[in-house]
Amino acid sequence: MEDETFSVGVSVNGRRYERRVPARLLLSDFLRHELHLTGTHVGCEHGVCGCCTVLLEGEPVRSCLMLAVQADGMELTTIEGFAGPQEPLHPIQRAFQEKHALQCGFCTPGIIVSVQALLREHPTPTDEEIRHGLAGNLCRCTGYQNIVEAVKLAAVYMADDTILR
Repeated sequence: MEDETFSVGVSVNGRRYERRVPARLLLSDFLRHELHLTGTHVGCEHGVCGCCTVLLEGEPVRSCLMLAVQADGMELTTIEGFAGPQEPLHPIQRAFQEKHALQCGFCTPGIIVSVQALLREHPTPTDEEIRHGLAGNLCRCTGYQNIVEAVKLAAVYMADDTILR
């Protein structure tokens, strides 16, 4: 028996999409396979690693724990919404590059998306706020110190956008 399908309309990175999808299709699979936005990575598929983090109505969510139909009518931001191929890096991306806050890069999209929400809530975060804010994002390659330094630099960049011009 085939899955029942539902119409889903979402805005992703400022672009509107309409698709018919199976009721049980995960949001992560919808983004990757239906919309071909493969920057959202799938790691543990249990919501533990944070690789699949996207912003839903501005709040970080684990897309591997949410169904696509639950996002109907909502606004999503994925890592692809931060800077396009012909655009300069987003301040968070630039800070991560400058502070060498990534190695293999698998976790990086989820962390960067989480940092966006963190900096909105804490524009000048302490080390403790950064560590708490990113506690749900696991990285197997780094010792996290460069990530903390990158978040602090990103906060400076985002507070004064003239720095990157």
